[in-house]
Amino acid sequence: MGAQTYAAFYEHELKKLIEIEIENMKQNMSFGSIQSFEDYRHACGKIAGLRVAIELMAEADKICSQR
Repeated sequence: MGAQTYAAFYEHELKKLIEIEIENMKQNMSFGSIQSFEDYRHACGKIAGLRVAIELMAEADKICSQR
């Protein structure tokens, strides 16, 4: 597997894993696994952080594509 092919595959799989984690966290929140407001805030913060990670991956891809 070439370096570019591996990098593209890695990026795709990482994004997919992050999206799965976000969905799992949202489901856990909706099915009552959150016991306190602090737990809720923590889960929301993790989801927001993972979304930022996806955005940063897209930005990095854009920068690399321009070179």
